[in-house]
Amino acid sequence: MKKLFVKTYGCQMNVYDSARMADLLAPLGYVRTEVPQDASLVILNTCHIREKAAEKIYSELGRLKKLKDARAKAGGRLTIAVAGCVAQAEGAEILARQNAVDLVVGPQSYHRLPEMIARLAREGGHALETNFPAQTKFDFLPEQDSGAGPAAFLTVQEGCDKFCTFCVVPYTRGNEYSRPVASILAEAEALAAKGVREITLLGQNVNAYRGAGPEGTPWTLACLISALARIEGLQRLRYTTSHPCDMSDDLIAAHREIAALMPYLHLPIQSGSDRVLEAMNRQHSADDYLRTVERIRAARSDIALSSDFIVGFPDETDADFEATLSLVRRVDYAQSYSFGYSARPGTPAAAARRQIPDDVKAARLQALQSLLGAQQDAFNGRCTGRILSVLFEKPGRKQGQGMGRTPYLQPVHVEGAASLIGEIADVRIEAALPNSLKGVLVSAAVRDKVLVH
Repeated sequence: MKKLFVKTYGCQMNVYDSARMADLLAPLGYVRTEVPQDASLVILNTCHIREKAAEKIYSELGRLKKLKDARAKAGGRLTIAVAGCVAQAEGAEILARQNAVDLVVGPQSYHRLPEMIARLAREGGHALETNFPAQTKFDFLPEQDSGAGPAAFLTVQEGCDKFCTFCVVPYTRGNEYSRPVASILAEAEALAAKGVREITLLGQNVNAYRGAGPEGTPWTLACLISALARIEGLQRLRYTTSHPCDMSDDLIAAHREIAALMPYLHLPIQSGSDRVLEAMNRQHSADDYLRTVERIRAARSDIALSSDFIVGFPDETDADFEATLSLVRRVDYAQSYSFGYSARPGTPAAAARRQIPDDVKAARLQALQSLLGAQQDAFNGRCTGRILSVLFEKPGRKQGQGMGRTPYLQPVHVEGAASLIGEIADVRIEAALPNSLKGVLVSAAVRDKVLVH
């Protein structure tokens, strides 16, 4: 039996892609393993958003080379593949820099993995696929095997046409592409039939979705969500990542009208300074963003917001950074991600003259993360005493414990809930811990069910 080890870096779309690569290779006899030492094929599914993320790949490849050499001395073979955005961006350079790599495949070409592996077996050498095929990879992927539990990712859109000056996505994932509605609904129905209760719709710019409907007319993301909400067994829907310019009226209304759409929205802004936003080519102002937030909260008052922030963007002044802090205070986020600016080769921002010193970036990042952390702690604290519905996804660390997520995506640990995996139950939040919530089951009917099990 051949063993496959996949290590995933970066975004949720890479998580989805890693699962689909495993699905592709299953007919070839590959079974997933959790440790590279057991594998006959190792795939690193990579992220190219930040420089450190790319360098981690080469460090990992160095470790894998030692494993490959030891395997060869013992008369065995280890095949090493690099997939994802680093593969797309650096291509042949990976093969030149680390000769232990056998396969390099970009995120739009991984459906060709079986063919590439067969070619290697026949001819030896190396295989490189970093083209943007005329036919989408989704036309070749097998039905998704839901081995992840009651929550799953589903890619509906890829690529981006926004061309933010700091971002490599348009170069590594290509232009915006929206999957046809029928394809998405079929995949979602198959997932629901296998016990998936929550689906997160993925896209680099997911709310720009314009997939062909049954009669050829483009559907918006709101239309797609409405159709997905009618699938039997599917109880929760989410989507990520969104661009503020694409928060349309019908999508905002969907948050008010569609019960299955969870009250949690990731809406990146990156900076609170109009001057920096313009330099980033974000195509909106801070005030535009704040007005959008007002519209969203007017439609769904209990919605929780998260965002992405980049600090130390080229030529960012103290006043620019203070504008970011001011916006964060006004919005009051439930959760956010923040990073120091990292220049990506080939992007316009990388060539900017005034790069911010690392110590200044570090100080600003610490200040921002302190504010964002305090907001997240406050939001979690406000959940204490509330009764929230929780989708239980897996057993907890303790015997009999279940781990699930609230509508706001917070992880919750509940004693006596291990038998409820795949179900939604009401939980009273008792405490907000550093990285999760603690709760107790409150429904008598659910308690009876736990006792029966």
